[in-house]
Amino acid sequence: MIKRLLLLIAMLVATTQAQDYRLEPVADDLYRFESGGYRSMVWVTDEGIAVLDPLSTEAATWLKRELSRRFPQKVRYLVYSHNHFDHSYGGEVFEHPEVTLVSHERARRALVNTNARTPLPEIVFSDRLTIHMGGQVLELRYHGDNNGEGSVSFLFPGQKLLYVVDWVVVGRLPYKDFQGYDIDGSIRSTEEVLELDWDIFVGGHADVGDRQGVERYLRYMTELRQAVLEGMQDGRSLADLQQEIKMESYADLKMYDEWLAGNIKGMYEQLRDKHYLLNRPQN
Repeated sequence: MIKRLLLLIAMLVATTQAQDYRLEPVADDLYRFESGGYRSMVWVTDEGIAVLDPLSTEAATWLKRELSRRFPQKVRYLVYSHNHFDHSYGGEVFEHPEVTLVSHERARRALVNTNARTPLPEIVFSDRLTIHMGGQVLELRYHGDNNGEGSVSFLFPGQKLLYVVDWVVVGRLPYKDFQGYDIDGSIRSTEEVLELDWDIFVGGHADVGDRQGVERYLRYMTELRQAVLEGMQDGRSLADLQQEIKMESYADLKMYDEWLAGNIKGMYEQLRDKHYLLNRPQN
């Protein structure tokens, strides 16, 4: 009886864990991998597979098994979007002599400096890198500071799909008090990716979207920045601004009620600290 109960519990745990992961197509040869609230991408070609962010050891282990079950091709590339551990950890699962690890040079430097427990990239770049595989192309671009170290955009021009982690999110407010963000850099980087040719957007969190969703995210960021800036220039306190700024045209976004006050706080603190806004001469 006890053995049967333990077996049932093990089966329930395994089922629950499996339900936390999902690999679904989003365009030709492109798949979005979901692990709880995290997202990464998988690119499958005739010549091999590229994994963009392993997410964690547990998630990467599930993903590796799932790729082996679905596809005969082998993983050829593992690419880190940036240095944050909640996206870069788990690289050891795909470590193999035939797998090339890639990241921006600043992401690699940050992984080294923090003694990150994930394999270090072999190939790094400073501005742009193009990966050719199976007659297709993946373009990596660095846009400067935005969120984390060495965070890049991924453009699949053949599928007109853009993948960005952390510094763009659609269908949801940005994370809490902008932890990890360089807000001005995120705005600038978002403006830059909107100059590229793509139709489908996949982020490292939240929903799959389109150009309109990313444009709306940019408007939210710039409007919130302007509202907080004007309030600070008028001498309003953080508590005042959290009461007064409503951003009601974005009330339909997920986590609006939970995170708006935190967004205002994060914007206030970056304007205060980065631009020395509260210490300007009065005359």
